[in-house]
Amino acid sequence: MKKFEILKTADTRSGFGDGLSELGKKNPKVVALCADLTGSLKMGQFKKDFPERFFQVGIAEANMMGVAAGLTIGGQIPYTGTFANFSTGRVYDQIRQSIAYSEKNVKICASHAGITLGEDGATHQILEDIGMMKMLPHMTVINPCDYNQTKAATIAIADHEGPVYLRFGRPKVPAFIAPDAPFEIGKALMLNEGNDVSIFATGHLVWKAIQAGEILAEKGINAEIINIHTIKPLDIKAIIASVKKTGAAVSAEEHQLNGGLGDSIAQTLARNYPAPLEMVGVNDQFGESGKPEDLMEKYGLSAQHIVDAALKSIERKQ
Repeated sequence: MKKFEILKTADTRSGFGDGLSELGKKNPKVVALCADLTGSLKMGQFKKDFPERFFQVGIAEANMMGVAAGLTIGGQIPYTGTFANFSTGRVYDQIRQSIAYSEKNVKICASHAGITLGEDGATHQILEDIGMMKMLPHMTVINPCDYNQTKAATIAIADHEGPVYLRFGRPKVPAFIAPDAPFEIGKALMLNEGNDVSIFATGHLVWKAIQAGEILAEKGINAEIINIHTIKPLDIKAIIASVKKTGAAVSAEEHQLNGGLGDSIAQTLARNYPAPLEMVGVNDQFGESGKPEDLMEKYGLSAQHIVDAALKSIERKQ
């Protein structure tokens, strides 16, 4: 099992903020809109450096999406910023009608996703957003794993023509992706090659998958661990190639099982290469208020849960 060094501990939302600030210096077409959460979205530096390109729309998320769509007509590249719950559920009609349908070049940037939002509770811990967004035609859906990958993704999506949903979180998590690692939309990232089981993880669950791989290695099991940072378009070739080698698969995500990464992988395998698949995620439940790590354990999103899923998938293969 390959060893990964923790370069630092940082929240992925700061990766977005720093990426946006750096991008603003490189690309004068980039503008930013925020729904009264500048501090929470770490957009303060962009606002300070480019006040004429920053728009505070207030607590009016639906209007923000409409304004962003309009800005693209003038050639701007708008980045919208608010919590994931407000970036999707509250404004789904506006995104569908004004952005996705007409393929507007809007970057919908969503913080505080998943149950790791913690004490804010179920009303804010959206776990359905990936499913909602991946179902929209023309929409690209990205869920990076750490600070460095979030920063790289924030910069990379400016060169992608079309709507993008970029999902990240609030808690500080290990950063282990190299700061200079390239980010390619739709290209899965191999973290550890193995022969016994394929673990496909996204977002905060990527580090948990690495920890699971270390536990499995102690049991003599060599897990192939792949970072699926892009949910849509999915790297189907990488998934099929890995499962053909291992014969068993696990998906891991901080999202509902229905509509998430595991759902997409299941469809891929069913159509191309049927194989055992165990899914780690939230099973048709709302979250609750609590400490992030306690919630991850309660809702079955720990490294040990990934280990258990891997062992079960291997057993089904045999």
